Amino acid sequence: MKTKRLVLVFIALAASLVAFAQNENLTLAISAADEANNEKLKAYIWKRKSDVSVDGQVKLTTITEFSFDDQGKLQAKLVDAESSVEQKRGIRGKMQQNAVEDKAEYVQKALELSVAYTFMTKGQLMDFFSKATVTESGETLEATAADVYVKGDKLTLLINKKTNLYVKKTFSSLLGKDPVSGEINYEKFSSGINHGTTTVLDMPAQKMKINAVNQDYTQRVK
Repeated sequence: MKTKRLVLVFIALAASLVAFAQNENLTLAISAADEANNEKLKAYIWKRKSDVSVDGQVKLTTITEFSFDDQGKLQAKLVDAESSVEQKRGIRGKMQQNAVEDKAEYVQKALELSVAYTFMTKGQLMDFFSKATVTESGETLEATAADVYVKGDKLTLLINKKTNLYVKKTFSSLLGKDPVSGEINYEKFSSGINHGTTTVLDMPAQKMKINAVNQDYTQRVK
């Protein structure tokens, strides 16, 4: 009886070790593919146009420019912010302008949050996959984990099995105390470089939705 029990324990342990090794290999493969892709993406600068809707109406449009610096860190610079709300005069106009600036700052923080889920370091990916549930469907892997950056957040990655590159990411998180949900979609250039195309953010506490499009990808002049 003891021998049978020991055999079962050994089989369970062996299966666990195999699953751990497979998960680690998957993590390393995805991390390597992502790192190699980002190295190619560093040759580009691009802009992100973000339309901010409140109660279903576009109230603010921001343009942010992205590039990687010499240390390989992603840099974002707000280059334009335009409100569709008609400017009032006097004190009310000043109050309105302050409100627009506050909204623009809130929007930038929300978009910065989405960037954190878009570009993950090798260490962050290793931590993510260490607690992720991974399933397969056709040519796609789906990995989901919670408590990725903050307690209670959740991230799901859809990954192409052949290339180990992202197809889509969805997440739910917090901006301060406000809930935020997001969807990030990816496509490839003709050269095969994977890149983010659209980001949709929903912030119900502010009755706000952001539709962001990455555009004007241009190779940097060496």
